[in-house]
Amino acid sequence: MHTKTQKLMLQGSLILLGALVVSSIGGWARRATADDQPAAVAAPAALGDLRSLEQSLEATRGELAVARLQLERANAIIDYSTNYHIAADLSAAIYDIALAEGVDPALAFRLVKTESNFTAKAKSKVGAIGYTQVLPSTARLYEPGLTMQQLYDRNTNLRLGFRYLRDLLERYEGTPEAKLRLALLAYNRGPSKVQELLDAGRDPQNGYATHIMKGYRRKS
Repeated sequence: MHTKTQKLMLQGSLILLGALVVSSIGGWARRATADDQPAAVAAPAALGDLRSLEQSLEATRGELAVARLQLERANAIIDYSTNYHIAADLSAAIYDIALAEGVDPALAFRLVKTESNFTAKAKSKVGAIGYTQVLPSTARLYEPGLTMQQLYDRNTNLRLGFRYLRDLLERYEGTPEAKLRLALLAYNRGPSKVQELLDAGRDPQNGYATHIMKGYRRKS
C-alpha cells in the first residue's frame, strides 16, 4: 500500500513537473514571439517595398518601350514625308495602315508612288481608283456594296489596296524575292493573267515589279 502510494505520488510529481515545463516553454515562446514581432513585421514591409519598386521599374520600362516606338514612328513618317514630298498626314496614313494590314511601309510607299504618284483622285483607263489604284470589283471582294465615293476615301483606298497586296504576297511560293515579284506583277496585271502566263511557261515580267523593287530592302 505504502509502495503504491509512493508510486502515485511520484507519478503526480512527474505530471506536475511536466505541466510546469510545458507552461514555462509556452511562456518563453510567447515572450520570444512578442520580442520578435517588430522584425516579423519589418520583413514583409521591406519585401512589399521591394516588390513595389520592381513594379514601378517594370512600368517605367514599358513606358520607355512605348516612347521608343512612338519616336521611331514619328521619325519614319517625317522621313517618308520628306523623301516623297508629301504631306505628313498622308505619310502617317500610309505608314499606319500598311503596318495594320501586314505590309512593309517601305513597300507600301513605293506602291502608292508607282500607282498614283500620291494622287487621291487618280483614275486609270481601266477604272482603277485612288492612291492604290484598286479596281472597284477587287475592292468589293473585301467590302461588298462599296461605292465609288467610298473607294475614293483615303483610308479606305489605302486599306483595301494594301490588304489586296498582302493577300497576293501570301498566294505565291518560292523565295521571298520571287514571291514579292509575282505578287507585284499580279497586282499590276491581275492574278489570272499572271497565272495564265506561268501555266503557259511564259515569263509574266513587264518591268513593273522590277521598278518597285529597285533599291528595296525587305525587312527580315
